[in-house]
Amino acid sequence: MNVHLIEKKDQDKPFREDASVSYTLPARYFYDSAVFEQEKAAIFYKSWVYVCHKSRVRNPGDYVTELVHDQNVIIIKGQDERVRAFHNVCQHRGHELLRGCGKTQMIVCPYHAWTYNLDGTLRAARETGSIKDFDKSQFTLKEVAIEEFCGMLFVNLDGKAVPLREQAPELEKEIRSYVPHADDLVYATSQEYEPQANWKILVENFQECYHCAVAHKDFSVLVDFGDGAYNPYSNGIFTSHCSTRTTRDSAAYKVSGNDIDGYGGWFLWPNLTIWVYPGDEQLSVMRVDPLTPTTSYERHDWFTKDGTVSEELSGTIKFQRDTLQFAEDIPICESVQKGLKSMGYNQGRFVVGGDRVQVTEAPVHHFQKLVVNALGLKIGVE
Repeated sequence: MNVHLIEKKDQDKPFREDASVSYTLPARYFYDSAVFEQEKAAIFYKSWVYVCHKSRVRNPGDYVTELVHDQNVIIIKGQDERVRAFHNVCQHRGHELLRGCGKTQMIVCPYHAWTYNLDGTLRAARETGSIKDFDKSQFTLKEVAIEEFCGMLFVNLDGKAVPLREQAPELEKEIRSYVPHADDLVYATSQEYEPQANWKILVENFQECYHCAVAHKDFSVLVDFGDGAYNPYSNGIFTSHCSTRTTRDSAAYKVSGNDIDGYGGWFLWPNLTIWVYPGDEQLSVMRVDPLTPTTSYERHDWFTKDGTVSEELSGTIKFQRDTLQFAEDIPICESVQKGLKSMGYNQGRFVVGGDRVQVTEAPVHHFQKLVVNALGLKIGVE
């Protein structure tokens, strides 16, 4: 079976269901503005997207604002202890309501001071008493679907979306096997990056460790990616990249904590990578947001038992930031972005099916297939 690509070019080779005989998506899918616009509506407006850890909205009135692609969303805890999400826009004339994060008793528009309760209902609208048929109930903030998953909060702009927990039940079990107290962790810190690369290039880089022995030598010593320890697999909207063996004697960082011995790594469609590193109990996530067809925004959030950064975790963060990201992964992805614009390249092949499972690119193929399916590309018989 072949996937017939949008505006198929004569030089395009087939992307197939079977990774062992499939070509990769054509290069233009990683820089074309038309593809970028289609992805916005077909992927990011219809998927569960991570926004923050629940500890950031612990008390009534606590709020965080987040972008889901180009849509601004408020996440806020009400007086009834319920966490809700709303489109961050006043129902009067469209002004944004809140910025950043903080705490508030009411949501007050900075433009004309229309005031909303924490449950989104309109509380007061100045000088509207004489307006004919003015009904405050018609101007409640537009709610967005929100779900808690292992202590993390996700939103979905599609009101008909299947709950995340129903789409990825095995993922929740795996995460909890590494971090049993995931719900009790507390947000600690973040790192931010703006790579000059398409969001899919960055996501795909986290989908395989074929490059690890070449590009991540210290990481490859810390985590055992050998046979029997590492067995990546994809299951619906997530991919697992876990290893049961790690070493405390590596150049990556000093491992002293005893909470976690293995390494947990998962990708959750469409743009989230979840990590559990050896050492003290912690959980971290990397969200990749598209900015333009060739630039992205990455935010790496860390959660710990008490919301503080221990000496060991500080070493973990420094290694992840300075070595894995700045020195290794980001330059790789930015180079790929440049290479995809070359007249000398259009498509490659996936490295799959060999004896050494640790070098498989099957998860990359699975991710590209999710992209293909989301965009509604026609699948037919060759």
